Amino acid sequence: MKRAPAVAVVDIGSNSIKLLVAARGPRGRPVALLSRTIEARISAGINRARPRLNRRGMARGLAAVRELLAGAAALKPRRTILVATSAVRDAGNGREFRRRVKAKTGRTIRILTGEEEATLIGRGLTCDPALAGLKDFYVFDLGGGSLECLVFRRRRAVLAVSLPLGCVRLTEKFVPNPTRPFPRKAARGIARAVRESLLQSGFAFSLPARAVAVGTGGTLTTVRAVLGARAGRTLEQTSRRVTTAQLRGLLTRTGALTLARRKKVAGLPPARADVFPAALATVIAVARLGRIAAFRHSLYNLRWGLAADALVRLG
Repeated sequence: MKRAPAVAVVDIGSNSIKLLVAARGPRGRPVALLSRTIEARISAGINRARPRLNRRGMARGLAAVRELLAGAAALKPRRTILVATSAVRDAGNGREFRRRVKAKTGRTIRILTGEEEATLIGRGLTCDPALAGLKDFYVFDLGGGSLECLVFRRRRAVLAVSLPLGCVRLTEKFVPNPTRPFPRKAARGIARAVRESLLQSGFAFSLPARAVAVGTGGTLTTVRAVLGARAGRTLEQTSRRVTTAQLRGLLTRTGALTLARRKKVAGLPPARADVFPAALATVIAVARLGRIAAFRHSLYNLRWGLAADALVRLG
């Protein structure tokens, strides 16, 4: 039987670079043939007044892109898409990184605007079968450079904003020494930054009380992995429902550790250990403002939105 045509998406984020190879499945939804993530951290220095990608970060990013493209090639995708978000978008030398990738791979990187990123994340969420019953809901996607916030009504995004609240950015801004335990002052600063950014953006928690809040991105994936490891379960065996109380408890436990000890926490990727407390503090701040008791986690985000649109275009 002939396999349905596939598309490949490489998402170059601030903290990680991700691959999705997908084909059209039942009811037209994308089905993953291959999914992989490499923690490359190309975004060091993202919080500077004039951000620039350093040579080591660009080298890590280029190596990750080449490795992921090689893996995708084995599945012979009909179309391959490379996109970049906050780190490359904001960097003064982002074009240089694009030129390097083009020279080594022959592929052109599309730089997404914050609005495009948020909209495509929302598109990806509609591909998640577990969320098929939701009509009105919030979406929060936390990355290394930015936080995307969306409001859905009748399964259509009616508001989408992208805020400079990524966990790498906020760690650089509020954590003077990431090798030490996470300071309470940093948590307060992050909470203040989240509150002010949401207010200035015009984002409002406008849905009825108890509306579902969907969370995507590496932070909640990591939370589930850490909670699962403590219970002797895999990520797939953990609940998709992550409570704000669980987030607070995890921040208390991991925030009290030095970076060296945090890197040994089961389920927590060592490459994320330095920014994990700031990421937790950010999600907790959002929950506090929106009176959110729990987030429903989804692995369907930006890559899925891009894949879904590309598969539609293939016909």
